[in-house]
Amino acid sequence: MDAQALIRKQVTDNAVVLYMKGTPDAPMCGFSAAAVQILEACGVEEVATVNVLDDPDIRQGIKAYSNWPTIPQLYVKGELVGGADIMREMFQSGELQKLLQV
Repeated sequence: MDAQALIRKQVTDNAVVLYMKGTPDAPMCGFSAAAVQILEACGVEEVATVNVLDDPDIRQGIKAYSNWPTIPQLYVKGELVGGADIMREMFQSGELQKLLQV
């Protein structure tokens, strides 16, 4: 399965997917750490995470898939929400909490 097909499967098979650098227990960049903290603050229990540092094809492929140049990237119900800055803004407005009631 090529990277694009795998990404498509990941975002359609899981209600919430976070593409990040590292893991939720050991984020490898501040933006990924912030994304994890925001999701935890929203009370999300089921999050599929993908460590893009484990697979260079996924790391580049997710940028092409979404046409979004940075990581982390949050997907909810198959749709790109955005990165850590957008997540933070949506969290502060309450919009992210509503969206995550999946």
